[in-house]
Order: sequence, then structure tokens, then C-alpha cells
Amino acid sequence: MNGMIRPILIHPDPRLKKVVAPVPDLSDDLRVLADDMLETMYAAPGIGLAAPQIGVMNRLIVLDCAKDEGGTSRPVAMFNPEVVAQSDEMNVYEEGCLSIPEIFADVERPAEVTVAWMDRDGNAQRETFDGLWATCVQHEIDHLNGKLFIDYLKPLKRQMITRKMVKLKKERAREAG
Repeated sequence: MNGMIRPILIHPDPRLKKVVAPVPDLSDDLRVLADDMLETMYAAPGIGLAAPQIGVMNRLIVLDCAKDEGGTSRPVAMFNPEVVAQSDEMNVYEEGCLSIPEIFADVERPAEVTVAWMDRDGNAQRETFDGLWATCVQHEIDHLNGKLFIDYLKPLKRQMITRKMVKLKKERAREAG
């Protein structure tokens, strides 16, 4: 892979709260974007990234949870991903987010989800995910719908985290300037 590492938006940023429109058609630009996103995700390091997190308003997510589980890398790029089925059984995972650095919280989500998407060649795909993959794919699809993992938390905790992020953004701006 030889994508370009892109800057990741930090919460609060209005672009992270927008619902993004579906990708109408696959282009070479979108395939390059997917490569850039994978490169950015691995460099962060993270296991998932959604296009809005790098300021691109496209329904595109990338993930690779195999690496985190000590397995062989399995990069997946999903265009227009959609949860088409979910289990009644729930799972709680400690989640983090590249747009909310160094903050982690337990989030409850369906333990198993079936996702339909278009791959980088324009082929329709469908797969059922469980465990970390299920949590990750739901977390990333949430980004496409303007939802962050902290939106599952109680308001007070969410406000505390948002204040921390505002402070972090100011510190980073000072260091950069």
C-alpha cells in the first residue's frame, strides 16, 4: 500500500456530526481515498477510520481488526456500508476513536451484525461480523451518520470529554503555531 497519510479531525468539529450521502459511483479518486484512509488508520494506529474523520464527506469506511487480534492484516474498504441485520444479543467493548484521542469508554452494541457494502471494484458484498469486528464496523458506520461513540455516554461524561478535546485542540494549535 502506498497511500498518503491524511490529518484526522479532532472532536468537536461540525463535520463529525454530519450525515454523509452515499457514494454514487466508484472512481479512481475514491480508490485512492480508500488507500489513503488505510495508510492513515495504520499510522495512527487504529483499527477503523471513516471518511468524515479526515474531512471527506463520503460514505466510506476502512477497517482491519485482524492486526489488533494478532492475526495477518485484513484491510477492508467499504463503500456505502449498511447494517442489514443485527443480533438481539448485546456486547460491551471499551471503545476509543482516532477523533477523540486517549479517551476510552464502554459502549454496548449488538454482538453480531450483517453488513452489506460495495467493495473497491464495485462488487456488492455481504458479511456477518462478531466480536471486535462487529463493534468496529458499527462504530465506523455511526461516523457516517454523524454519531460518535461518546454519544452513547451520559451527558455529563460527554461534556467532560468534549471539554478535554477542546483543550487538546488548543494545545495542538499552540504547538503547531
